[in-house]
Amino acid sequence: MKGENSMKSIIINMLEERGVTIEDMAGLVLDLQKDYLPLTTEIAIENIHKVLGKREVQNAVLTGIQLDKLAENNLIEEPLLSIVKRDDSLYGIDEIMALSITNIYGSIGFTNFGYLDKLKPGIIGKINAHEHGQVNTFLDDLVSGIVAAACSRIAHSMENSQDDE
Repeated sequence: MKGENSMKSIIINMLEERGVTIEDMAGLVLDLQKDYLPLTTEIAIENIHKVLGKREVQNAVLTGIQLDKLAENNLIEEPLLSIVKRDDSLYGIDEIMALSITNIYGSIGFTNFGYLDKLKPGIIGKINAHEHGQVNTFLDDLVSGIVAAACSRIAHSMENSQDDE
């Protein structure tokens, strides 16, 4: 259990170093769920933390951020370096990695991910801009995946609580 918490802390620090906070992601969760469920920021944050506690999510974030950093430092060989740096539209590995996160909580996450990936609201649009030479080819999709998974987790937990009534 202790190892999981330290790994989650590492992941949160990595996200923050790249300009993404738990609060940024929670805001997107609230925005996506506002028409469906009455949520508080605390519930959104709690669910983001639950998603980030999953080993599969941690592994995806570790891998994706590392690939973004390697591309920033030109430490990937061509032609992959150029593909990752320009976030080529036909390079779908970044989305596939993020979909592995949404898949943890069922198919509803795919819909939310698609919405976030297409519109890029909030922090997702900001990191997708690749400002100041920062490569975020994987990061924008990973954040979308985390937010979509948190929404999915909330929907499933609310559905289960209604089943108990």
